[in-house]
Amino acid sequence: MNPLSMNWPAVGAIYRFEMARFWRTGLQSIVAPVIATSLYFVVFGAAIGSRMASVDGVAYGAFIVPGLIMLSLLTQSIANASFGIYFPRFAGTIYEILSAPVSPFEIVLGYVGAAASKSILIGLIILATAALFVPLRIEHPLWMVAFLLLTAVTFSLFGFLIGLWADGFEKLQLVPLLVVTPLTFLGGSFYSIEMLPPFWRAVSLVNPVVYLISGFRWSFFGTSDVRVEISLAMTLVFLALCLGSVTWIFRTGYRLKS
Repeated sequence: MNPLSMNWPAVGAIYRFEMARFWRTGLQSIVAPVIATSLYFVVFGAAIGSRMASVDGVAYGAFIVPGLIMLSLLTQSIANASFGIYFPRFAGTIYEILSAPVSPFEIVLGYVGAAASKSILIGLIILATAALFVPLRIEHPLWMVAFLLLTAVTFSLFGFLIGLWADGFEKLQLVPLLVVTPLTFLGGSFYSIEMLPPFWRAVSLVNPVVYLISGFRWSFFGTSDVRVEISLAMTLVFLALCLGSVTWIFRTGYRLKS
């Protein structure tokens, strides 16, 4: 699509509306994730980390920082995007958006752009919070930003899909709680999969979140469980799958039109 022909005022209106909702719920949207992350540092970084040797030459408290940021990034991206599109469907205002002179790409750009912006902001706040607890270094800052952006956009698209699929508020929490969060905890957030026995290490490589966390951790410390090229490729594959699914939904009207 030609950027000059896009309805940028409409994209901006959707984006500003979603960001305004984010700021109105700042206690839940910003303060709660920061407090939760701080508790992780107290429990894992201070209490447990003080009894553990370094992991791949990195102090344990610093080692878990990329995993904690990725955990928050994934959950917040999904939650913000899924609720952002589900509520207009629930309230019936989705028909006003669909009948407006706004293309599907512009609708997705507004909602997903806002959701990704929220999760990136929270991720940066958590990164700043982590720096208060442990000494950090970022060896590849450009790659760190790239993984941050790609992951936020990818899982915002995934959350958008969940918001279109769900037919009740309880289903909005089903996938994040029963699928994404367990995969993140088992994806090397708090440990290196190289510490696992060979069988379980092979099983872990089936978990797609392993590649996200590994690539993100490499951008900090230059160490990873899998090659960074593979991590990047897996992220792009998941992004392409989400884009394809969203495109199909708007072409068919699935869950959009009665």
